[in-house]
Amino acid sequence: MNFQQLKYVRTAIQHNLNLTEVANQLATSQSGVSKQIKELEAELRVDIFVRRGKRLVGLTKAGEKAAQVIEKLLHQADNLKRLSAQFAQEDKGRLVIAATHNQANYILPPVLARFSPLFPNVEIELRQGTPRYVVDLVLRGEADLGLATEAVDDYPELQTYPCFTWEHVAIVPPNHPLARRENLTIADIGRYPIITYNPEFTGRSQINSAFEAAGIEPDIRLTAMDADVIKTYVRLGMGIGIVAQMAIANGTSDNLHVIAGSNRFFQPSTTKIATLKGSLLRNYTYQLMEMLAPHLDAAVLSGTRRHPTADRAQQIMRFEDRDDFRPGFALGSLQAVA
Repeated sequence: MNFQQLKYVRTAIQHNLNLTEVANQLATSQSGVSKQIKELEAELRVDIFVRRGKRLVGLTKAGEKAAQVIEKLLHQADNLKRLSAQFAQEDKGRLVIAATHNQANYILPPVLARFSPLFPNVEIELRQGTPRYVVDLVLRGEADLGLATEAVDDYPELQTYPCFTWEHVAIVPPNHPLARRENLTIADIGRYPIITYNPEFTGRSQINSAFEAAGIEPDIRLTAMDADVIKTYVRLGMGIGIVAQMAIANGTSDNLHVIAGSNRFFQPSTTKIATLKGSLLRNYTYQLMEMLAPHLDAAVLSGTRRHPTADRAQQIMRFEDRDDFRPGFALGSLQAVA
């Protein structure tokens, strides 16, 4: 039995038992993958996979149990590698961050602009996608941490940390009938077509809940993954946009008007950091987590200190109170260091 055989089994499960994809992923041959899996089964004296001819079509009962043990063994092997790197190359390595579009576009830039000068020997890889994509990468160990609003709390295998709270706002072109009106209600907004996020994105559940609570069936005219795409169609006059406030505060909002007080229609959402439970992360990863969520303590997260320092923030902050999320903050910090 060797770790390569265990990796073949895990990768086969991750890629829906498609050995061609497994071979491509691990840069080997399909016949080599099949041979190694069969040798492992022979050594264990159990079939891990159900076969139909040469195809893998499922896991046996023994295979289901074996898959759980294999996942734990490979996870601990990864921890051992990280432990070695922690001491041999404390501030050098690679950091993979999985994030949704809003987090990648509007939150991470000023944070990573401050992080990179502190850890110049850390290579950062940013992967963007749906909340489910973020979850999958963290679950598979392909990302060190995930940053998202939706989905991350649905998986017991993940350790999640609230990062900050934020709200949605409604946006219109300057010449829209609602642009200058005051004391609007959500019913006023609901009379127009709505352009907002796809159902699984960026606190969309809060938007749906707001209209449901008001007894309104909104005319969702267009949905998109990215706030910049939503803003493009709002500028064309196709409808009222509902986007995350960070997409306006930290993004381009030319020729758009935020409807005053529209944030009160929607319950706050919370952006969360997600890591794989039981993972030993590199010190610089814990530092990034602290930068994203100042109420967290990197030393406590890494286990080098039991309790946070006395000056540690005690509560989750709101986006509007996070000056360090503003694009200009990173530049000011760098100039102060220089």
